[in-house]
Amino acid sequence: MAGRTGYDKTPRKASMKNHLKNTERSRSAEYQYLDLMQEVLDRGIRKVDRGTDMVLYSLFGRQIRFDLSKDFPLLTTKKVYWKGVLHELYWFMSGQTNIKYLIDNNVHIWDDYPYKIYNSKVKNQKSKLAKDEFIEKIRTDNKFAKRWGNLPRIYGEMWRKWPTRTGRTIDQLKWILQELKDDPDAKNLIVNSWNPEYLYTMATKKDASRFPICHNMYQISNRGGKLSLQLYHRSADLFLGVPFNIASYSLLTLVLAQITGLKPGEFIHTFADVHIYKNHIEAAKEQLQREPRPFPKVTIDSSIKKLDDFRPEHVILERYDPHPIIKAELTIAGGLYDPKTGRMAG
Repeated sequence: MAGRTGYDKTPRKASMKNHLKNTERSRSAEYQYLDLMQEVLDRGIRKVDRGTDMVLYSLFGRQIRFDLSKDFPLLTTKKVYWKGVLHELYWFMSGQTNIKYLIDNNVHIWDDYPYKIYNSKVKNQKSKLAKDEFIEKIRTDNKFAKRWGNLPRIYGEMWRKWPTRTGRTIDQLKWILQELKDDPDAKNLIVNSWNPEYLYTMATKKDASRFPICHNMYQISNRGGKLSLQLYHRSADLFLGVPFNIASYSLLTLVLAQITGLKPGEFIHTFADVHIYKNHIEAAKEQLQREPRPFPKVTIDSSIKKLDDFRPEHVILERYDPHPIIKAELTIAGGLYDPKTGRMAG
């Protein structure tokens, strides 16, 4: 596959060696992402996504990290959908599962999965709504939204209302904040979204989620008075999804740091299967030709003292000057595979 053209990766000789430390310090943290994208293009293993037949190129086991005490890693080599980052994170943090909140705020990043479920269950083709009609009815009809807009077992529910065998629910996010207060040196501050009871063929057909859990676990830690967060991302769409995920979990880190009275530390992004879809390759090459610009600054209103205080309007983004957006098609992959049809179940 074609190599990167945006900058020279050829090792330099003695003069470069003498100044390596300074060069690495001054080099934009965004190059971690760009270098990873180049590595996938150069060395990625070809795979085929079961149920969609989409070709992708994949690496396994990589990590990038961002120092949030310096700036905010909202990537600049293409414009990242900041409004979507804000509202989706609030949707997760408040434990919501219905896309009506997102649609009411003109955020449409989760429309496809409920619409896929709707299409599979409504058998009368004449009465079936087109996607734009479906979205509008979610927005205007509360009864319809309650029936068709819900995505059970999505991140927000797992974070705030993890189901148990006794019928009670566990608020993992609230618990880690209290546990950190009780034990500043705790090593068990984990929020998990991976529940086998509801995933893939581990679940009964009735209970199985029709959407994938991709960024499936994160852990926070007090590192000398700074709060750091590490995300384990078991399946990562590098071109389309990862820039959004970096921003989302970095913002979550800032919010949790403020609530706990700690300073921002690092966001550490650990990838298992990190990949670029074949239909994203040309877009990725275009992005790789762009030079990073300085990261922006994010400020959170000082009134945020508790978990449930947080709202999207409490966040201010400043000095964001990205290159233009690069569009690419979202691949609706993952969920329950139906061996009878060879496709993903609706």
